Amino acid sequence: MENKERRKNTRVPFEASVDLRFKGKTFKDCDIRNLSINGMFVLGGLKRNIGERCDITLHLTGAKTKVSLRMKANIVRLEETGIGLHFYEMDLDSFHHLKNIVYYNSLNPDDMEDEFLDNVILPQ
Repeated sequence: MENKERRKNTRVPFEASVDLRFKGKTFKDCDIRNLSINGMFVLGGLKRNIGERCDITLHLTGAKTKVSLRMKANIVRLEETGIGLHFYEMDLDSFHHLKNIVYYNSLNPDDMEDEFLDNVILPQ
């Protein structure tokens, strides 16, 4: 039987820290392994459950500026090394920054436009 990749979106390696706020528990300065337009993999033994929702603050630090992206996500994958999160909501500025991160870190940026259009997830 063939093992097909279920992911529909391009994942890019990206080093940054995130804060995760679950109901009753906050995890600060967690490292991420990769990022896509609709999710991320967060490293660490976080001891959470599939389906749990959280608020995410992704910290981007430049030479002169600090930017924080804010998203809402739910856990879709659990591994010994961390958790897979799927974004279900983010503001327009966060989407714009996230889109640029994925675009500029992608091996095939010209193929990314359709992916971005299919994944607009603005606040409801």
